[in-house]
Amino acid sequence: MAEILEIIMIVSFGFSWPLNVMKSYKARTTKGKSLSFLLLIFFGYIAGIASKFVNDAYMAAFAQKWYVLFFYILNLIMVGTDLVMYARNYSLDKKNGVL
Repeated sequence: MAEILEIIMIVSFGFSWPLNVMKSYKARTTKGKSLSFLLLIFFGYIAGIASKFVNDAYMAAFAQKWYVLFFYILNLIMVGTDLVMYARNYSLDKKNGVL
């Protein structure tokens, strides 16, 4: 049951991050975004991925449970993409005299 709940959490986040990335892309500004929040989430996903690698029970059943790690990595990529959008938007804000 715990694994099913974890998958629901990861998939829910997985649907949210692409929408957030598109919003960042269209907004072309860092207003309303928090770099510290994005970094905290990014490092949280790294910790989640690392926890899978050090969990002997998970690694023993990796062939059957690989998809959990897949969604962690996919979400990490989405947050990383949002960080890239933040950097782009920060540059645009600076160029436009907003900062």
